[in-house]
Amino acid sequence: MLLEIHPDNPDPRKIAQVIECLRDGGVIIYPTDTIYGLGCDIMQPKAIEKVCRIKGVKAEKTNFSFICQDLSHITEFTMATDNNIYKLMRKTLPGAYTYILRANNSVPKLFKNNKKTVGIRVPDNNIALDIVRALGNPILSTSLHTPKDDFLDYYTDPQDIYEYYEKLVDIVIDGGYGGNVASTVVDCTSDIPELIREGAGVIIW
Repeated sequence: MLLEIHPDNPDPRKIAQVIECLRDGGVIIYPTDTIYGLGCDIMQPKAIEKVCRIKGVKAEKTNFSFICQDLSHITEFTMATDNNIYKLMRKTLPGAYTYILRANNSVPKLFKNNKKTVGIRVPDNNIALDIVRALGNPILSTSLHTPKDDFLDYYTDPQDIYEYYEKLVDIVIDGGYGGNVASTVVDCTSDIPELIREGAGVIIW
């Protein structure tokens, strides 16, 4: 279904509808502060498998990111970080950044593999953050690339997303037009941050 949610003032009843879907193992497409994402509740293994089938990838070989609600939420899935890294995240989040951090023991159990790192996002988007807060768990995040012959790298129009994915996912959230530039990716697994991908987030270190 296509579910329109106001990006500035998300309707709590509609957010509750999304939460019910996620807790039932559903897969959703949702807006962030950059591009639209495909995801599910990270505590639902069958939903993760479904996301992987849609993307045509294997969970154990794919680097997914988590959408968290704030810095304290991040610590539930990552090892302690250097103080300078923590200051950088505090300065830039919520925002258009994905930080690669050392995963704690919770992450390999979720994916049944030996993952030692995890990508973390706290997007500056009310819909995504309201979903995570209400769910109580992070949601899986992976991008929606358009077909290779398209002039855009990512889908920006929720109507186009719905037409393509309506039979593959449970809910497509229409939160307005999305961007076409992904997040800036920073590897923070050592003391000095390393830029992996320059994206929408401004480089300030």
